Amino acid sequence: MHKYAVLVSGRGSNLEAIINSVKKGIVPSMPSMVLTDNSSAKALEFAKKAGIETCFVDPKLHKGKKRMGDEIVRLLKAKGIDTICLAGFMRIIGKNVVEAFPRRIINIHPSLLPMFPGLEAQRQALDAGAAVSGCTVHFVDEGIDTGTIIEQSRVDVLKNDTVETLSARILEREHAVYPRVLASLLNGSLLS
Repeated sequence: MHKYAVLVSGRGSNLEAIINSVKKGIVPSMPSMVLTDNSSAKALEFAKKAGIETCFVDPKLHKGKKRMGDEIVRLLKAKGIDTICLAGFMRIIGKNVVEAFPRRIINIHPSLLPMFPGLEAQRQALDAGAAVSGCTVHFVDEGIDTGTIIEQSRVDVLKNDTVETLSARILEREHAVYPRVLASLLNGSLLS
């Protein structure tokens, strides 16, 4: 059985969806660790409530992508973790992390990649007048939202949508799609 960590920076709604999916038997096991770069991330509350070990990597002590990545790799490897699930982790994963976990890092992004990569994807979609948006689960590589796409789910952009209303509908899809893809990766049915 693969051991996985969830990396978070904020509110933790995708972490909560993963935890709930474990309880429903969709995802085969709880994360072995929840790691964050933000000691006040609300996601830590979900982890602690579920009895999941948490770890804070202080960006002030590990300045730069390489040093931060080295510390993340060290901590995860020490726990026997072989798979990483990014769930609102607001840092770009460095080459050292990607190389340490080849094709074992997944991310969810709130657009139909390759459209609207990076930050504020929902705003980008609205600004572009897109008729559809959605979410994408992809393997993480050294680029920003450029890894191999695993699964996408479409969401229509409505005429009166705001960033908030579009984001809410996309998030609902994320909460269904991401745990399902994670389960496939963990049980080996997704060729990594």
